[in-house]
Amino acid sequence: MTNSNKHNLLKNLPGVDHLLELAKKDDQLMDIPRTVILDSIRKALDRTRKDILSENIEHPITDETILDEAGILAQDKIKPRLVHVINATGVVLHTNLGRALLCDAALKNIKTIAQSYSNLELKIETGKRGIRYEAVDELICELTGAQSAIVVNNNAGAVLLALNTIAKDRQVVVSRGELVEIGGSFRVPDVMSKSRCILKEVGTTNRTHLKDYESAVSDETGLFLKVHASNYKIEGFTASVALKDLVLLGKEKNIPVMEDLGSGTLIDFSKYGLPPEPTVSDSVGSGADVVTFSGDKLLGGPQTGIIVGKKHIIDQIKRNPLTRALRIDKLTLAALESTLSLYRDEKKAIRQIPTLRMLTLPFKEISKKADLLFKTIKKDIGMLADIDVADMNSRPGGGSFPALNLPTRCITIQPKDMSVSKLELHMRLSTPAVIARIEDNKYILDPRTIQNGQEAIISSNLTKILKKK
Repeated sequence: MTNSNKHNLLKNLPGVDHLLELAKKDDQLMDIPRTVILDSIRKALDRTRKDILSENIEHPITDETILDEAGILAQDKIKPRLVHVINATGVVLHTNLGRALLCDAALKNIKTIAQSYSNLELKIETGKRGIRYEAVDELICELTGAQSAIVVNNNAGAVLLALNTIAKDRQVVVSRGELVEIGGSFRVPDVMSKSRCILKEVGTTNRTHLKDYESAVSDETGLFLKVHASNYKIEGFTASVALKDLVLLGKEKNIPVMEDLGSGTLIDFSKYGLPPEPTVSDSVGSGADVVTFSGDKLLGGPQTGIIVGKKHIIDQIKRNPLTRALRIDKLTLAALESTLSLYRDEKKAIRQIPTLRMLTLPFKEISKKADLLFKTIKKDIGMLADIDVADMNSRPGGGSFPALNLPTRCITIQPKDMSVSKLELHMRLSTPAVIARIEDNKYILDPRTIQNGQEAIISSNLTKILKKK
């Protein structure tokens, strides 16, 4: 292409105003905001200019081709970025996929509170200003046995707030084996630093004794902190101090004791064939002054950090100015109240809270789901891939039950004319996105985390992808 040809093509490009007028008559663009259309037209023209200059022209340049390009850019710009996906990984509390699914009762209450005014901070009985946490604090105390409770935006915030209230500018004694790192590279020592506490490490990575805590006590000691190993496990030559023993030492030395339970649970999972995990009521019953835990992990509710404990300490926490910065909104509060209410009937909670249902789902039930999914997929794409079932393992995820494998039955797919990695990519880019895993060069679908009604969607996406290849 000569420079003269390039010059003519650039000179004959339509103006922005002309393309804007054409966009008004395009049915696909009429409902898109003008600012988005304008920005997209400018970007489409810029791309066209670059294509001309680089001689990368694959089709004739017309008003229609530029407007089509602008339309694609505009549609991409206005589409939601936070979208629902199908979790076929078998990881129940998948942090990247939003952790806990909310129960129907929570969704219903969110809608009710979202579309109307509420008594968020109003005492209807007196007509005076109320406190938003009163919607759940009695319920939390009922379920945990604590004297008082408060809820903030997440457990890291709960830990930061509690530490800042109880031990600001004082030493917090904690075992070296409990200086954990949670998701996103956030570490307990970092949270402690931001809370303006002074870290006092005791013991070793694998062994810490009560005498280590006792030897660390000084006039500067403000708190004994115990961090539950909810997202890791140390085995072998180990020793740690039981919470009840640390509480006794705390009483003797007049030092408060706090436990960060991390994932936290309100039910005894050992009754359902899972390893025992300390419940919040266990920690409260052991005498801890403060216990913190997450709302969107084993509890199965919205993202929250729940603080329970002795009333005089929780009252101090409520008065901390940081509390306002970390407080939850009305929709989170609505979801949490509805979720917690189900725990008054444990059997009902197991049935209706998705996280609990998926974690405790019997292998027999998973096998039924796997058989149904296998038959659906086999019927649709049996000629395009090798399809089978295999007994494998699911994972709880979300920093809970470390090293636990949950027996499951999966669907394995090996395409005949497409690589497994390419299938995974196309399934991930489909609508809705299907997130699965690859093992032994096979595409794995785990029914444990596939919700009712999603089987047909998965099979449909597979069919479209493999037939197109």
